[in-house]
Amino acid sequence: MLHLRGTLVLDDEREVGDAWVVGGRLTFERPRTATDVEVLEGWALPGLVDVHCHIGLGPDGAVDRTTARAQAVADRDSGVLLVRDAGSPADTAWVHDEPDLPRLLRAGHHLALPKRYLRHYGRELDDVGELPRAVAQEAARGDGWVKLVADWIDRDLGPEGDLRPLWPADVLVEAVAAAHDAGARVTAHTFSTEALDPLLDAGVDCLEHATGASAAQIERIAAAGVPVTATLLQVAQFEAIARRADARYPRYAARMRAMHARRHEHVRDLHDAGVRLLVGTDAGGTIGHGRIADEAAELVRAGIPAREVVAAASWRTREWLGAPGPAEGDQPDLVVYPADPRQDVGVLAAPSAVVLRGTRVR
Repeated sequence: MLHLRGTLVLDDEREVGDAWVVGGRLTFERPRTATDVEVLEGWALPGLVDVHCHIGLGPDGAVDRTTARAQAVADRDSGVLLVRDAGSPADTAWVHDEPDLPRLLRAGHHLALPKRYLRHYGRELDDVGELPRAVAQEAARGDGWVKLVADWIDRDLGPEGDLRPLWPADVLVEAVAAAHDAGARVTAHTFSTEALDPLLDAGVDCLEHATGASAAQIERIAAAGVPVTATLLQVAQFEAIARRADARYPRYAARMRAMHARRHEHVRDLHDAGVRLLVGTDAGGTIGHGRIADEAAELVRAGIPAREVVAAASWRTREWLGAPGPAEGDQPDLVVYPADPRQDVGVLAAPSAVVLRGTRVR
């Protein structure tokens, strides 16, 4: 038996002082008999969510199962108990059968074109017209999400090389419709300004990065109710990317450098316009797993209130993804902290206990 003593945050409006996990099930009623009780004291939150995470992806593409498992454990031990996979070249369906690993919503492969994304990361289509069929296939393969690569540098333009959209607008409309017909939602990688309006016109459900959004586009995003995953840990790398591109692709380098310089202001603009911000680390590839606290701290550094960031990293996004917070009789996913992270977001870096499916795993 676990006794959660202190404060259990259920959502924006509800908190309780005590709760128990008996036989792996949550109850708010004090058990009549209590033996072998482990007390977890502090502030407990519904398990954190990393909405942009790549279990099964390493710097050179797909990783083996042992490495992917270690990635998932690192996420779990950081308090992330629900992962929305934002594209992986590896088949990680086996994670569903591992009770000590986070719950996982897979998006299948990144969908891209040859030479228009990172090598070995995505599924490269031979022709743009293949996108709707590929979307339907990935929707069937995944867990309710499909990931599009909406823009990338076009190196064939030589010194004029810069971010360019991958897909014609009419193809995007058909592709998003194919996902929706299959009961899946679509999220899209986008750095540029040019790719955003066609994505919004097509009815995309979520945006990853959205670093190029203009003021008018931010208003469109807010009006459409489309969430944005800010991925500030990833955007922090744009200056280094620009330096590597300076000699061969100066136009692209200048754009990446400008987006890096205003990354915090940009996130504030999104928040102030009413855009729903999601918390995602972009772990996998060049960013290590288990860094949800670092991403949250970056959002606070950008000017987003800690209470808003913590809510977005926990119960609000769980509900949005269809995994609502703890209720009587649930096998709960909970993270316990020694202090209230809504007051000091740095507390997220040091959970004192992690409870997954009603069992303490850390």
